[in-house]
Amino acid sequence: MTTPAPTVRRMLPALLLLLTVFGPISMDLYLPALPALTVELSAATSVAQLTVTACLIGLAAGQLAAGPLSDRYGRRGILIIGIVAYIATSLLCAISPTVELLILARLVQGITGGVGIVIAQAAGRDVYSGAKLIRFYGHLTVIGGFAAIVGPLLGGMLNTFTDWRGLFVFLAVIGAGILLVTLRVYDETLPAENRTTGGFARTLHDFRTLLADRVFLGAILNQGFLYAALFAYLAGATYVLQDIYGLSPLGYALAFGANSAGYMVFGFAAGRTSGRWMRGTLVVGIAVTAVGALGLLLAGLSLAGGALMPVWVVLAALFALAVGVAISSPPATTLALAEYPQIAGTASSLLGMVRFGFGGVAAPLVGVAGATSILPLGIVTVAATVLAAISFFTLIHPHRAPHPAPAVTH
Repeated sequence: MTTPAPTVRRMLPALLLLLTVFGPISMDLYLPALPALTVELSAATSVAQLTVTACLIGLAAGQLAAGPLSDRYGRRGILIIGIVAYIATSLLCAISPTVELLILARLVQGITGGVGIVIAQAAGRDVYSGAKLIRFYGHLTVIGGFAAIVGPLLGGMLNTFTDWRGLFVFLAVIGAGILLVTLRVYDETLPAENRTTGGFARTLHDFRTLLADRVFLGAILNQGFLYAALFAYLAGATYVLQDIYGLSPLGYALAFGANSAGYMVFGFAAGRTSGRWMRGTLVVGIAVTAVGALGLLLAGLSLAGGALMPVWVVLAALFALAVGVAISSPPATTLALAEYPQIAGTASSLLGMVRFGFGGVAAPLVGVAGATSILPLGIVTVAATVLAAISFFTLIHPHRAPHPAPAVTH
């Protein structure tokens, strides 16, 4: 591979990390204004909540499409198209006169936001290898956790002097800023001689190649199930802590902030330890997630039996669940992408699609018994963690360790 220009060597890591904010900030920046949005558009609460689901589905679909396209045409052009479309659809969200149009716009906004996520992972694989690649994926985990903290808090602050439409304008402004940085500092990381050819048939061939690799399949299934547990937590925690335990909005915000901070810290640590102990770090992540899921299941069973467990037990369980998923992310991402430098975009797209797709399926399940039950959250998270463990021990554990191909490092 040719050596990137000096500007890329200096600025590319920061830009790639910045691209990872598209997903979480698109998901949750406007949530503080969701009740007002529901009233203004005369929508039912369940229909208004589809604006969240639509974005989540879009994030999965966008990654699935953008990855193979970037392998064929290069990263930079696909990224620029995605960012421009993100800006346009964010403005469309801001002027939507009906909830139906807003749901559609949110779907497209998610698709365009998914481009940034998949390009960040694939371009990282273009320029890093070995321990530096694993540390990079650890940093992606940290920034994702940071964006998850900042999104609702920033949205709440902005909502004090602007409405939900203004929040979508703010997302467009963020997109415009990222576009300017991209145009200025991002030189192509995938040279023409390393790109794939063959169109849709080649993409299908690459998908088959990846899914036939038991380690790759195990890694993406592991992450899909663990992220299903994480999205179930995100969907159910507010009802558990506020409706059942009576925490104030500030108390909930503090608990959410603590969990997100733990997600960042442990994700960073996992990026450091995975270079020396990749599969062991992944096992630790699964085990810690299991502890949290079991804690939620016990709390749900206790409440179903008429006894309410202390709130600190649930808070500890939620913290463990978030931390466990963070620990798993850097090693599993490396296992999925390390051996496929030539089709890193396609591999990254499958990983992202499974993460968000499984999460989108799991999130609504936690509310099947209403807002005053913990049991569905416990069942969903335990089942997801068990399936994640099965994916590891049957597909990844018996097989080879990855040997990343050489790449340019910084």
